Amino acid sequence: MHKLRAGPERRGVGWGSPMGRGRSGSGHAARLFGVLVAAAVALTTVAPIPAQADGAVSLIVLEAQSSTSDVAALIEQAGGEVTAELGLIDGFAATLPADGIAVLSAHPDIASVMADGQVELTGWNYAGEDQESVAMITNSIANADHYWNEGFTGAGIGVALIDSGISPVDGLTVDGKVINGPDLSFESQDPSLTYVDSYGHGTHLAGIIAGRDDAAPAKITTKEGKRYFLGMAPDAHIVNVKVATRNGATDVSQVIAAIDWVVQHRNDKGMNIRVLNLSFGTDSTQSYLLDPLAFAVEQAWQHGIVVVVAAGNDGNKSRLRNPATDPFVIAVGAVDANSTSRTSDDVIPSFSSCGTADRHVDLVAPGQSVVSLLAPGSAAATEHPGSIVDGRYIVGSGTSQAAAVVSGAAALLLEQRPNLTPDQVKAVLTGSASEIRRVGATCQGAGVLDLKSAFGYRTPRAVQSFPHSEGRGSLDAARGSSRVAHDGIVLEGEQDIMGNKWNGASWSSLAALGASWSGGTWNGASWSGASWSGASWSGASWSGNAWLGVSWDGPALLIV
Repeated sequence: MHKLRAGPERRGVGWGSPMGRGRSGSGHAARLFGVLVAAAVALTTVAPIPAQADGAVSLIVLEAQSSTSDVAALIEQAGGEVTAELGLIDGFAATLPADGIAVLSAHPDIASVMADGQVELTGWNYAGEDQESVAMITNSIANADHYWNEGFTGAGIGVALIDSGISPVDGLTVDGKVINGPDLSFESQDPSLTYVDSYGHGTHLAGIIAGRDDAAPAKITTKEGKRYFLGMAPDAHIVNVKVATRNGATDVSQVIAAIDWVVQHRNDKGMNIRVLNLSFGTDSTQSYLLDPLAFAVEQAWQHGIVVVVAAGNDGNKSRLRNPATDPFVIAVGAVDANSTSRTSDDVIPSFSSCGTADRHVDLVAPGQSVVSLLAPGSAAATEHPGSIVDGRYIVGSGTSQAAAVVSGAAALLLEQRPNLTPDQVKAVLTGSASEIRRVGATCQGAGVLDLKSAFGYRTPRAVQSFPHSEGRGSLDAARGSSRVAHDGIVLEGEQDIMGNKWNGASWSSLAALGASWSGGTWNGASWSGASWSGASWSGASWSGNAWLGVSWDGPALLIV
């Protein structure tokens, strides 16, 4: 889940020696793993917002998930004016007098109030001066280089990235770095777009997870982390499963099909998929116990795949996005580490969803203004050129980036201890996390990812005992409020993108057996090549050619 920010790269990228981020007590981890703790939501203070010449301030106002108020009316009552409704992020663009900001921010139905430009409808946003290089994250914040120095770089571990594709740029072109799975996106029939990241999100995350400059030497240590672009697990490989288009459009049925494919092909030759990164989510209207997307991620988990999910960018007061709502997976929130190795100055960004007492983030990782790889010609690059750094990087903020950091961390841990179960990986990462003082457990979970502490953390006998999802609920409810549409026709109801009827009981039975894919067929239809022909939504049919170059309204899944 992301927002992009711009500005000159901070000087001193990669400087400083790696330092451990101290823990506040051994009992903290045991108290948090597998136990949902009720705690107050800690709100952070945003940077001063510049006023316009007339004293009005341009703002983005995000509505709390539980809101029952007319937020537009609240803005007007505070002396402001709504300039646009941003339905995708449950918010409004508005202008407000400076003295009305505090009044609006204090209202319980308002998740956050931030400067316009920090959040945009597409999810990309602009940065101030505080940017976090991946080198700073790996060497001094998350301490991935502690693993590198001990000879663990993620080698042999496959991380599946279900996202917007990956572009072949330096850092992702080392032989064997990226393995292309199926392209299940609406762009799959255009040979020039197959597997490629036209949106810019997937490439950015792939760099964080496992980027490795072509020129980097074979042996990776802290020193190389300062000289070359290296992701968290620079020798892990990424399995690229594309589901989203240039505008982020994708449907829940595409993502479920992608997860099913990952589960069934996890042990294929050269794959060894041990980690799955999902940096998106929906505002599903049903319990995870029924939700088919939650069931899909649980199947991955039960088949030995560590599922890392971005919490959401809806504001500190907001519940987690689906499937982060599923308690088995690792739900990751964002932290702003302020470019230091200590936790005393860490804050939770205002955009990061914290969750509720019943289900909140499991831990947090760097997700504020992260400098990672650019997909040239992507929507991110062309629509936000000010976010580009040195021609090959782009700056992104969000729980998407934080999830990518944790996915890379899981790959390092699994190379060190290949026999760990997903439950044990979650227990080690949360148990070794560094607590942020004066921040409630709802917003930080166990604390900030700390791989130096994780390296020697004793392997626990961890078994999560939450009730399992049955997956027999509504596919349409899993979509939540945002849907893909084409020519004014919205994909809705109990049908997938091929127009096939959805039967949750039948699908969940096949998925549990690892048999939901049969060759290139999923849910009764072929999802490859020109096989899109014959699909129908609400009476509208299309042929294969109809999918080329069309504009899809979306995204149905919020990229966070």
